[in-house]
Amino acid sequence: MNASFWPRAQQATPISGCAVATILSTWVALMLCCNARADNILPPPLRGIHKIVFLGDSITYSGQYIEYVDAVLAARFPNQHFELINLGLPSETVSGLSEPGHAGGAFPRPDLHERLDRVLAKTKPDMVVACYGMNDGIYFPFSEERFAKYRKGMTWLAGKVKAAEAKLLILTPPVFDAEPIRADTLPAGLDVYPKPYAGYDDVLDRYSEWLLDQRSKGWRVEDVHGPMRRHLDSKRRAQPAYRLADDGVHPNDTGHRLIAGAVLKAWRIAGANSVRIEKEEAAARTLPLIQARQRMLKDAWLTDVGHTRPGMAKGLPLADALQKAAEMDSQIRELARSQPSRHKP
Repeated sequence: MNASFWPRAQQATPISGCAVATILSTWVALMLCCNARADNILPPPLRGIHKIVFLGDSITYSGQYIEYVDAVLAARFPNQHFELINLGLPSETVSGLSEPGHAGGAFPRPDLHERLDRVLAKTKPDMVVACYGMNDGIYFPFSEERFAKYRKGMTWLAGKVKAAEAKLLILTPPVFDAEPIRADTLPAGLDVYPKPYAGYDDVLDRYSEWLLDQRSKGWRVEDVHGPMRRHLDSKRRAQPAYRLADDGVHPNDTGHRLIAGAVLKAWRIAGANSVRIEKEEAAARTLPLIQARQRMLKDAWLTDVGHTRPGMAKGLPLADALQKAAEMDSQIRELARSQPSRHKP
């Protein structure tokens, strides 16, 4: 604060308690006014939003799409502070289902029901972004019983987030692509599937359609599945070997950019649907730091919140990770401000 803001502080006569209270209240009012004005430059879905928690399975835990979203937000809004918390957990479902012999029989799939209350209590989010479905059909053919458990789980999640007074953005599940792993898939009509069902993407189609139908009930749902499928089909007409996931499940960089584009579309971030980081200098410059920060924080948060999945990396104590993240955030903001965002639609 410039010393001239306090003209009487240099004089012998002390300021009365009433005057101090007046100055402080004026300063608070000015800060609130400035924050409100800054908030007004944001698209409506992000106004009043600071802390955003991402929930999902290994696709979310890997985190590339979150890193791209983080980089675009830092580039477009360097004077805003968004905290994107990756709490994705590999293998997790919202349905509570697990196929026989999952992970070679080492452990059943973790269930979001076990940890969601802790996630919400510890993070206190303004918004939750959830991407479930890929694991929830357990790679079997469609079953009404499994579908019912998925619907129940997603409805429960929506209720929990609402009770926590946070907004919820739901992403439809990414594409399952059998082509790269055709030799390791199984046909319809079997009792058990130690390998994925070859037509499993049809199951995800139905899950996605149901989610999109929930928009009529006021759910905020953004389609990931449809755009990924259309992209894949379009590219494959000219390049039959084209793929978005070498193992049929986990998206490559292009796949993660498509998911990030869906998130940014839901937030009405103009010109960022394809997340062309290389076309946006501020985002490209901050991305390495954002990646380092995100990858440190996700393990710290997962360790602090707790979960039942074995084999996960143990993160730093959360307080230490948050302190390091704050230092990195200062560098990210400085870089973003020094290179104004020049996005191209």
